[in-house]
Amino acid sequence: MAQQGTEERRPESEGLDQRAPAEAAAFLFAAQAEAARAATACADSLPPAAAAMAATIRAGGTLHYVAAGSSALMALADALELEGTFGIDTAQVRIHMAGGVPQDSSMPGGTEDDAEAGAAVGALAGPQDCVITVAASGRTPYTCAAAEAARENGAAVIAIANNADAPLLKAAHHPIFLPTPPEPVAGATRMGAGTAQKIALNTLSTLMAIELGHVHDGLMVNVQATNIKLRARAEGIVAAAADVPREAARAALATTDGAVKPAVLIARGAASTAEAEALLSASGGVLRRAFTLLEKPGTPA
Repeated sequence: MAQQGTEERRPESEGLDQRAPAEAAAFLFAAQAEAARAATACADSLPPAAAAMAATIRAGGTLHYVAAGSSALMALADALELEGTFGIDTAQVRIHMAGGVPQDSSMPGGTEDDAEAGAAVGALAGPQDCVITVAASGRTPYTCAAAEAARENGAAVIAIANNADAPLLKAAHHPIFLPTPPEPVAGATRMGAGTAQKIALNTLSTLMAIELGHVHDGLMVNVQATNIKLRARAEGIVAAAADVPREAARAALATTDGAVKPAVLIARGAASTAEAEALLSASGGVLRRAFTLLEKPGTPA
């Protein structure tokens, strides 16, 4: 097997262990920043993949995140924040990590070779679902088997990998190749490759949220205000989106029991939570469309 790019030695890493700590740190920063810049090469691949994720959420399907090792940690971080940031129902998100999510500081190792377990995970996905697979090498047996099984079951398959022409990319409807350079520490894909993966995953889920109407003018208008910080943030979001003082935003949120989108509409003139919800239903949950309906006579009540 030809050596994969993520396993190659980086010439500039020669003598890394002999450098002054500050010099070594500067090199490691620069290497990861280079990997982040490399992620921009996949920009055109992301919108159709995000559209597939949004279609799954609209249809009541499930997003399945599938990965092993460091790649799984990147996928885990993205998946776990979908509820709090964008209000995605946790029942519509499942996380499949080879060997299971660690309960201590021990990372599962050999489980990434378990293709049978990966195939079983992929078989859980159906035609309404979307499977997001991530592997730096693009060859991880667990992840590749999951992608293949999910595709056979009719699920939409997204693949993120850092090696060109990887089997995982070939198994996907939406291949996303991240052309990151060799790692500053050869094979340590939690660094450059992982940095690029996190950028790609966060961008994917944010594009999905935009399509679902959960982002308005850079505001997370479907945020779940579950603590003091987020309740204050919700007030600020309603005030900004509706262009009203915070006091009015606070009153609107009290009317909607903390739901941001209907509160925005109430702050802009909707007569009740019922009218706000009707406007959101008619506009597909997109506030900008709901604003237009609110300004027209005979809007749904």
